Amino acid sequence: MTHRIPSPVPMRDDVRVHPGPALLADLGSGPSLAAHRRLFGELPGLDLATLTDVVKGVGLRGRGGAAFPFAIKLSTAAEGKRRPVVVVNLSEGEPASGKDSALAQTRPHLILDGAVATAVALRARDVYVVLPGDRPLAAQRMTQAMAERSDPVRLHRATADARFVAGQASAVVQLLSGRPNLPATTWVPDAVSGLDGRPTLLSNAETFAHVAAVAALGPGTFARAGTVHEPGTTLLTVAGDGPGGVVVEVPIGEPLAVVMHRCGYDPDMPALVGGYHGTWLPAQEVARRRLSREDLATVGATLGCGAVLPLGATSCPVQLTAQIVEYLAGVNARRCGPCMNGLPELARAVTSLASGGGMPASARITTVTGLVRDRGACAHPDGTVRLVQSLMTAFPTEVAAHERGGCAVG
Repeated sequence: MTHRIPSPVPMRDDVRVHPGPALLADLGSGPSLAAHRRLFGELPGLDLATLTDVVKGVGLRGRGGAAFPFAIKLSTAAEGKRRPVVVVNLSEGEPASGKDSALAQTRPHLILDGAVATAVALRARDVYVVLPGDRPLAAQRMTQAMAERSDPVRLHRATADARFVAGQASAVVQLLSGRPNLPATTWVPDAVSGLDGRPTLLSNAETFAHVAAVAALGPGTFARAGTVHEPGTTLLTVAGDGPGGVVVEVPIGEPLAVVMHRCGYDPDMPALVGGYHGTWLPAQEVARRRLSREDLATVGATLGCGAVLPLGATSCPVQLTAQIVEYLAGVNARRCGPCMNGLPELARAVTSLASGGGMPASARITTVTGLVRDRGACAHPDGTVRLVQSLMTAFPTEVAAHERGGCAVG
């Protein structure tokens, strides 16, 4: 396959969506509130203890990248002395991911049900929906859905900038606070002190959709999919930065190779798992791995933003990584040294390797990654380092060929 490394704007709003077993069931019914109520029923009114028990019982974790336990966020926000707020983050930013955008277009009320149920349980009065500035169809559909509803909380809209780092949690709080939509250094979790210093439960759209699904379906039905330790389903975007992008809902624990084959890709090819901040897996690991947090952790990988990028037989992972790193260096927030200086230097080093820069380029990559890692104001530098380091370990033959001034592909 051929990847397109997009410029910061615009990003994709047109990935195909396949029906799924839970969140994406019966897509033919449409996105209206009436259709949603026929499928999922009325919004359940759960108190804090009940909702906490429900999401804790199924081990629900965030689907935005960090995979943080939702029950802990919920309890932390409830313990604050000030009234909390709830924030739905629809600003994916990641060019390879279209799952939240697809969910907004097909299941907007499931997202809103999860956010409103969370707000009611927390006795919050306000839910903020942060719309993607780079995906107009998703933003339009969410706006229409909000206008259809009559909820016991106030729904507010804000639109994120069309940039990679705009969806980072602190950047979202900055946006809602009336400041530039860029990451800011903070040592306090949003659930403790976020918007206006209030406890802020901020999660992405898919996470809130799962909250609504487990509340509507019940833990037993919800847990029929997935594994014993990780019940439920997850949304994936496969090849989302190219013309064949597709969003699928799969049971947690599904073999990665099976999902790639289902989406029309050779299961015997390598893949980048987790998007542009993800981890390269060679073909033999693609064949072994399952789409679960526990299994991917055995090879140092995560689902991250839920993006899977298969590598075509004629594509060079070194050259493709160089393009991605150059893109990531260009969309940094320019708020800390690792972003302003480290990422451009890392991009130059990886580009030099891709161009046949030999051993000096590899040595420079090792030096720069060591200087950048764990020093950024947000996760952007660390995510870029993760990508580059996985290239060096997953493709030793290809890297060695470039160190000799050639290329193992083609």
